[in-house]
Amino acid sequence: MNDKARHETAPEDRIPLKHKRIYGLGAFVNNLLADAIGRMIIVLNLGLGMNPALVGLLGSLPRLMDALTDPLMGYISDNTRSRWGRRRPYIFFGAIAAGVFYIVLWQLPGGKSETFYFWYFLIGSLVFYLGYTMFATPWVALGYEMTPDYDERTRLMGTQNFIGQIVYLISPWFLWVMQHEGLFDNMVDGAANLALVIGVFVIAVGVLPAIFLRERIAPAQTVTSDAADHSQSSAPRQTLAASIGGFFKGFITTLKFTPFLKLCAATFLVFNGFIMIASFQSYVIIYYVFGGDTDMGAKYVGMAGTLGAFSTFIIIPIVTYLGTHLGKRRALSIAIGLSIVGYALKWVCYNPQYPWLVLLPMPLLSFGLGGLFTIMPAMVADVVDYDEVFSHERREGMFGSIFWWVVKLGMAAAIAAGGLLLNATGFDVALEGAQTERTLFLLRVCDVVLPMITSAIAIYAVLSFSINEKRAHEVRAQLEARRGKLGRDASGVTV
Repeated sequence: MNDKARHETAPEDRIPLKHKRIYGLGAFVNNLLADAIGRMIIVLNLGLGMNPALVGLLGSLPRLMDALTDPLMGYISDNTRSRWGRRRPYIFFGAIAAGVFYIVLWQLPGGKSETFYFWYFLIGSLVFYLGYTMFATPWVALGYEMTPDYDERTRLMGTQNFIGQIVYLISPWFLWVMQHEGLFDNMVDGAANLALVIGVFVIAVGVLPAIFLRERIAPAQTVTSDAADHSQSSAPRQTLAASIGGFFKGFITTLKFTPFLKLCAATFLVFNGFIMIASFQSYVIIYYVFGGDTDMGAKYVGMAGTLGAFSTFIIIPIVTYLGTHLGKRRALSIAIGLSIVGYALKWVCYNPQYPWLVLLPMPLLSFGLGGLFTIMPAMVADVVDYDEVFSHERREGMFGSIFWWVVKLGMAAAIAAGGLLLNATGFDVALEGAQTERTLFLLRVCDVVLPMITSAIAIYAVLSFSINEKRAHEVRAQLEARRGKLGRDASGVTV
């Protein structure tokens, strides 16, 4: 069955560009919060002298709680009934809470003990992540429901991914800003002031999707007509036990939904295959290409990373075009396939005789993640429609939160596996530039072969995904015949 049949997006299903951009600003805030805390936490070690092991715990423990609260927030958002909608109140107050708590988190008092700083930052991080989850989970869900159109979903996700990527051109400079002697007395003071700027920006920009976008689905339309009377009348009287039961039932049902599992598996394989060997690229460049010269190696690692970041901005429009002309499955498979070519090129291009070739694979490698986070959210939105056929519910929040829950847990596992693999290669930092030939060979094999394998399996999962464009239109027609069209106010108010 062909992925792509001839289809023109109806005018009423289109989202004005200004509203795509406003939704994209939410992606900028989302990525900024996630990336900033990871880059700034080094202050605890370099600025306050905290034990690196404790800093590692502070980076991981709040993430474990985050992985639990994401699905809970998704369930709460899906089941909220208010005059302002299911998502917008949480986006609005979540942005304010996340911004305020981020500012407070980095106002570290001087002259305290290591134990004080550990508990201050741990408790502060837990509170911050609650505010962050309150903003991010409904924001993700809002994107799934902004249009019912197969292609317009791809265009929306392409726009938001493009805007969200801008963060990664800015955030690498955070450490330079914090330790700039001409701006601040010390790194801790620099972190406090940088956090103030970030927090104010998060509040000012994060509330915009809540103010200017409107939810297409009204509270009374969140269930089908044959179940509406029961759910609307009983929801206000639902007991705590029933709510908890409903959450776990929805959580398990979502994880068992086969089309969704394939998307989670493909994302896990592409993203975490990359994360698992992320550090290997640096080791190969420094110890194989430059023979242990850390200065030259770091220079080329930086250039390769910058080239990859800029390449992503070019790739996102390309993948978006492919998605709307070839279908999502084919577009994503092509993007992942090109990244496999990039991984294979590493074996040839990481050459001590021609070090500049290190840069050549980077544009192709960028197709993997650039395509993944452009096409995959649009495919999850199609899954939400398909799920409604069986569940008679709109569960954008639950699907979005579990999708990112799988990504976060997988990322933690991939980082741990990467450390074990590095040890398995026999790498010894004490040897500096004298790593054994066996170690260098195994480093190169891990850097090239492992992500090629995980990406190839991901392509199989994507191609076996059952919802192509024809099927998506059939699902939409079936749902609208059963419960009528949902609200048409996807684009919001005039801006």
